[in-house]
Amino acid sequence: MTLRHLPLHDGWTLGADSPVPVGLPTGGVPATVPGCVHTDLLAAGLIDDPYLDDNENRLGWIGRTDWTYRTTFDWTPDGHDHADLCFDGLDTVATVLLNGIEVGRAANQHRSHRFPVRALLAEGANTLDVRFTAPYTYAEELRDRLGDRPGAYAEPYAFIRKMACNFGWDWGPTLVTSGIWRPVALETWSGPRIASVTLLPDLDDAGVPRLTVTLDVDRSGQGALEAVVEVAGERAAFTVLAGEDRATATLSVPGAALWWPRSHGEQPLYDVTVRLGEEVRRFRTGFRGVTLEREAFRFVVNGEPVFVRGVNWIPEDCFPARVTRQRISDRLDQAVAAGVNLIRIWGGGLYESDDFYELADEKGLLVWQDFPFACAAYPEEQPLWDEVAAEARENVTRLSPHPSLVLWCGNNENLEGHADWGWQKDLGDRTWGHGYYHGLLPAIVAETDPSRPYWPGSPYSGTEDIHPQDPAHGTIHIWDVWNRADYRAYADRVPRFVAEFGFQGPPAYATLRRAISGPLTPDAPLLAHHQKAEDGNAKLLRGLGDHLPQPGADFDDWHWLTQLNQARAVAFGIRHFRSHTPYCMGTIVWQLNDCWPVVSWSAIDGGGRRKPLWYALRAVYADRLIAVRDGAVHLVNDAPEPWTGTLRLTRHGLDGAVLAEEEVVVSTAARAVTRVPLPPSVAEPADRTRELLVARLGSVRAVEFYEEDTRLALPPARYDVSVTECGDEAPGYRVEVTARTLLRDLALFPDRLDPAAQVDEMLVTLLPGESTVFMITGAVLPDPEALGAHPVLRCVNDGLIR
Repeated sequence: MTLRHLPLHDGWTLGADSPVPVGLPTGGVPATVPGCVHTDLLAAGLIDDPYLDDNENRLGWIGRTDWTYRTTFDWTPDGHDHADLCFDGLDTVATVLLNGIEVGRAANQHRSHRFPVRALLAEGANTLDVRFTAPYTYAEELRDRLGDRPGAYAEPYAFIRKMACNFGWDWGPTLVTSGIWRPVALETWSGPRIASVTLLPDLDDAGVPRLTVTLDVDRSGQGALEAVVEVAGERAAFTVLAGEDRATATLSVPGAALWWPRSHGEQPLYDVTVRLGEEVRRFRTGFRGVTLEREAFRFVVNGEPVFVRGVNWIPEDCFPARVTRQRISDRLDQAVAAGVNLIRIWGGGLYESDDFYELADEKGLLVWQDFPFACAAYPEEQPLWDEVAAEARENVTRLSPHPSLVLWCGNNENLEGHADWGWQKDLGDRTWGHGYYHGLLPAIVAETDPSRPYWPGSPYSGTEDIHPQDPAHGTIHIWDVWNRADYRAYADRVPRFVAEFGFQGPPAYATLRRAISGPLTPDAPLLAHHQKAEDGNAKLLRGLGDHLPQPGADFDDWHWLTQLNQARAVAFGIRHFRSHTPYCMGTIVWQLNDCWPVVSWSAIDGGGRRKPLWYALRAVYADRLIAVRDGAVHLVNDAPEPWTGTLRLTRHGLDGAVLAEEEVVVSTAARAVTRVPLPPSVAEPADRTRELLVARLGSVRAVEFYEEDTRLALPPARYDVSVTECGDEAPGYRVEVTARTLLRDLALFPDRLDPAAQVDEMLVTLLPGESTVFMITGAVLPDPEALGAHPVLRCVNDGLIR
């Protein structure tokens, strides 16, 4: 078989199939494929950037309009028997016409489509049209036919197989897209063709790497077909029997080294070649075994339990075709640098691009993949059932080579929604997704990818007989903190695994400044538009509690204190949960990233900038952590070597004076936690408002205060600052701060001076006489001395007394 692949990405135009409130020229506007209607209209200057100000509010008509993409391409007969139009992704409800003849329809963003067109191709110019029905039209018609279902938002996302958060979320805008969002090509071929390859890399019972290959073929003849697979110096031939279209072979690969998650080992990857006649498919894979201990919800990789230091991932952009491999790599690098070892791809988004999983393989990041269902009752009737089956089979097959992928999860919060959110009364006897999560999806995973565990949803307790939010079983999500409770409530429970929890904070100043015109004030209407959570800004202020002062009307104080409180809240929870290892075996913070500039739970904002939360994550997700709670120091050692030495516990006055000091010789085994009771001399202060505790073991230090900041007798901040230019090839600045008084959570925000400027460290507490150095990179500053001035340089006592 020979195959010819002709990309069809050039010469497209976009037109509306009904009147629209913008001046579309006759013949439409140039369109980019892959892309979508919003980005094409934006490129044509017909709409304003939906991410800026409240422009989003004036673009709702796009998702209620039918659109047509059109191109022409030349074709010359090449002697092949077959020709297929291959769409890797259509968003979402599309009718495809070649030379005016309908060749197929699509209604699922999450899968590809292949339409045979050989009989319709003409020598010379051919016209290809893709007509998109408005997503709202399709979803609302199906809702009317099947009956409404309850959900978190009054939008019909449960009735269309499309990225749910496209319809708006409590962190995202409502920008309902249409378009050819992944590549499209014409493929011509003769003879047998590889339809799909499923690769399952795992370990046999003796721990030896093996590769199971399932080959599916398209063909017209009935004879036997010979195939070959090669990997890591091993080769196996196998046969697709006469009259069959599938064959499976298992190949032992004893020379391959094991793939490990980051901080547990290396990530060797191997090229795999699968041949059928003249056709060749190439992959990269790695070998590891993964199991899930269901009761404890404990991941075990290559026989070694892994404490999950995770983050949740949402779509990186409302317009996914704009997301490049480099952008994904940058974001995952930020996760790695923060100590993260697992990314959970949340169920309101997508099966991500091949780039995402390839990069996760290379960087040693485990991937938890939700199937795309979130926060709603999903109907199981046709045509949705068959669409879900098709997308699941395709994506399980597509992602099977990736060693990073360690879990298939049925949905996000739908089991909890059915149990707790009043759905049962509203549903009556209508379907809600149970058949997907407990029937269809586990059957597809068991058949197609038995090498990985399946979990019906999150939160879930492992059985329908136990409430899905039971902290003693499976996974829980914690949202009373942020919505109602003070963040100290994290310490009221000891869960087995926390798959979602988080706290809001605003994005970086430079990100807000670009997104919002006019004055920045806490009550600015345009700022409120970039806060999608219900009562979100009020919750930000309530969440300060007695931890930090109320900022009043000053934007700089509001921005600083709410960002800091976000970082502290999440760090408090992680320290508590990690200190309970191995009973608790994982935390997945909501969330790593944003899709646009917004006040949200993210650690990396919509401009790609690190919020204070990111620096706090890096500290509490380090291999080694000191956590002080319940009258003891907990030495958390998630490193492969023991942690030994002398633990020094020092009670200081706020003026730096040593009031008491104790030393304890300690040893914590690899991947373990040691509890050290606080000696009485440091456990209780003489004056809680004027003292603090410093715990140090080797290079790891923890500073704990006996009171909340609003009750501390913090002195006015006094310090010396020196700024020095450095760096021969790239511009940079060295900012050294020497404390003359205690400085609580010292932070530096160079993006206030230049949007490209970055700082390497943040949230540093200094005792009087101590110094720290911040390195600033990424920009040439006209006034470097401003790095040492308010509001670029901040600390808590600066916020309390200025």
